[in-house]
Amino acid sequence: MFPAAALLDSLSTAVILLDAADRVLTLNPAAEMLLEQSARRVQGQPLPQLLAGECPLLASLAQARRDAQSRFEHELALSLPHGHQRCVDATLTPLDGEDGHWLLELHPVDRQKRIASESQQLTQSAASRELLRNLAHEIKNPLAGLRGAAQLLAGEIGPDLQDYTRIIMAEADRLRALVDQLLGPHRPAARAPLNIHEVLERVRLLTEASLPPNIRLVRDYDPSLPELMGNADQLTQAVLNIVQNAVQALGERGTITLRTRALAHATLGGARHRLVLKADVIDDGPGVPEALRDRLFLPLVTGRAEGTGLGLSIAQTLAQQHGGLIECDSRPGRTEFSLLLPVELNKEAK
Repeated sequence: MFPAAALLDSLSTAVILLDAADRVLTLNPAAEMLLEQSARRVQGQPLPQLLAGECPLLASLAQARRDAQSRFEHELALSLPHGHQRCVDATLTPLDGEDGHWLLELHPVDRQKRIASESQQLTQSAASRELLRNLAHEIKNPLAGLRGAAQLLAGEIGPDLQDYTRIIMAEADRLRALVDQLLGPHRPAARAPLNIHEVLERVRLLTEASLPPNIRLVRDYDPSLPELMGNADQLTQAVLNIVQNAVQALGERGTITLRTRALAHATLGGARHRLVLKADVIDDGPGVPEALRDRLFLPLVTGRAEGTGLGLSIAQTLAQQHGGLIECDSRPGRTEFSLLLPVELNKEAK
């Protein structure tokens, strides 16, 4: 017979068992992911301490206990301590023969929306890269001819006019470099075992060297995370682009938090993975403008006059080459970019 514990662990519905004092007795990996806490940390903790503010789930649980009967809540708002909001369908059930014990089943309603959003994002990104590849081909050929003609012309004219040919060649080289930057990396680089915290610490050191004095960089790492197979330089570039984006969004004052967590049984791009590493870059700036949120990872999309609109697009490409992706959740006062990397997929990478 299939073990009950293994069956519980495979569920995408979050399951939490509470005792008579609303302390967490056990929970499955889906509940760990929903609460953004490991089972080791939350077992024995009162449920109210794991939620933020006056969470409607607690009021529903109290009412269900008073009525001594099961209760179902549709699209219940779930507030978490880190400022996250979740929308869940909740089923609260008393356990027969277990005095005061209750079973909570929480099904994230926004999970399907997130999966659909990820799928749209991946499709949009692939279409954008294909367009850029075709555009690059059309631009590079004339640029090569233009530069070659300028070189030939430089040998036929006097020294007093060669400054103009040098300008033509320099501008042709600049445009070619811009096109290469737009295309991003063409193929995945060599990978090796690495710790995601080594990547984040490298980014932290690179950033702090030029950080404005009133911007703080805070670390909130989960030291239990396993190694993954990846390219350290590419992942450093991806995270660095996100952090630099956060610094520019803050201006002269604010806080940036580098945070890591593990997600169990997470879905990325329609594929479900047993374990996903999540590296967050969180800032308390003004947030991403509403008009840009759906186009944030497209090339040349930027909210700053001096921006190129390439940093986040390149970071997304690098994440996807590692089998992962980058998500953004933003509102005034809190913007969170999350780099998600599936561990089991990366272990099989060559």
